[in-house]
Amino acid sequence: QVVLVVSGGGVVQAGGSLRLSCAASGRTISGYAMGWFRQAPGKEREFVAAMSLDGARTDYADSVKGRFTFSRDNAKNTVYLQMNSLKPEDTAVYHCAAARLGTIISSNVGRYDYWGQGTQVTVSS
Repeated sequence: QVVLVVSGGGVVQAGGSLRLSCAASGRTISGYAMGWFRQAPGKEREFVAAMSLDGARTDYADSVKGRFTFSRDNAKNTVYLQMNSLKPEDTAVYHCAAARLGTIISSNVGRYDYWGQGTQVTVSS
C-alpha cells in the first residue's frame, strides 16, 4: 500500500508559478512509475506528466510541455511538479499517482494503482 499526500496548490495569477509536492509513505516510490493528472470541473481526469521509476523517462501532455517539469527525489520518497507560466486553463485539481509498470511509463489513468487526494490549483487571468 502506498499513501500519497499532495501539497502545494493555491491561487496564482496567470504567468506565475507553483510547485506541487507528492510525498509517499508505506512503500518506497523507487519501485513505481509516478504520474501527475488533473481534473477540471465537469471534465474527465487528464494526463499531465509521468516519470519512470528510475527517472530515465519522462512524458508530458502537449498542453504543458516546456512549462511544467516533473522531478523525483527517491531519497525523500517525494515527487514534484514545477509549474511555470501558468495559464487559466491550468486551473484544476491536481493528483499524483503511482503505478507498478516496471521501467515504462503511462499516460493512462487506468494503469495507476495508487492516488493522492489532490490539490486545487487556480490560475486567475
